[in-house]
Amino acid sequence: MSVDQGVFRPASVDEAVSVLARLPDARLISGGATLVAMINARLIEPAALVSLAGVDELHGITENPDGGWRIGAMTRHRDVAAERRFTGTLALVQQAASLIANATVRNMGTIGGAIAHADPGLDYPPALVAADAQIEIASGKGRRRLPASEFFVDWYATALQSAELVTAVHLRAASDGVGLYHKLARVSGDYATVSVALTMSSGVAGIATRAAMGACGPTPILLEEANALLSGSPGESELNRAGELLAAAADPVDDVRGSAEYRRLLIPRMLARAFTEARAAIGART
Repeated sequence: MSVDQGVFRPASVDEAVSVLARLPDARLISGGATLVAMINARLIEPAALVSLAGVDELHGITENPDGGWRIGAMTRHRDVAAERRFTGTLALVQQAASLIANATVRNMGTIGGAIAHADPGLDYPPALVAADAQIEIASGKGRRRLPASEFFVDWYATALQSAELVTAVHLRAASDGVGLYHKLARVSGDYATVSVALTMSSGVAGIATRAAMGACGPTPILLEEANALLSGSPGESELNRAGELLAAAADPVDDVRGSAEYRRLLIPRMLARAFTEARAAIGART
């Protein structure tokens, strides 16, 4: 491992974890799209930086033996956005990546850095929750995995503990169905005012739907009661009720992108749009 003017450059995850354990005030740097801006704005003053660029296992997208996928934490947004093997219900992850900011940020930013930052307005969190993804975390004690729905815990806060880092995102094998990610933003590339991520798949038990709303509270909103209403053969009343439940569970803020009241009004409308589009696509395939 090399060290240059307060920047540690580990060659392995174990080396990176070791530095974090010795220097609790050090900060990891992956793409640097967010961290560098925070340092320049003097919002943080890390004791040291730990660059993950040289850790080979954190790069790239690989298929698992079970048909699922492992996305290394250092994989750039541009590479996730270009991944055409994410089909069916997994297409929403590729769609979310393609809507992140602009080309410059997509070329710099990484999936691990984005989800560790845990900004509620980001595109990945609701997409990963709707996809039922798992987050792989490393520490001095080894590796553990958490469902994405448990990884995001509060405003800009995750389940990461001291001296832990995100090593990968694991996606289940794609189901035969549809995955959609929609967001409403003031302008192209802006953070979402409200976003919706939805998967719809057909199987022996019928149509199964899973939806998560983003930018409407500290973490993505997913309700099993709402998903139950959206599954099977729901009518307008079930769709409306699911939207009402998600809006009631929201805890949005007033900011430059919209008021809390406006966001609550958008939730059922955006849910209905995504649901209708997914059902039409499912119908076209059957």
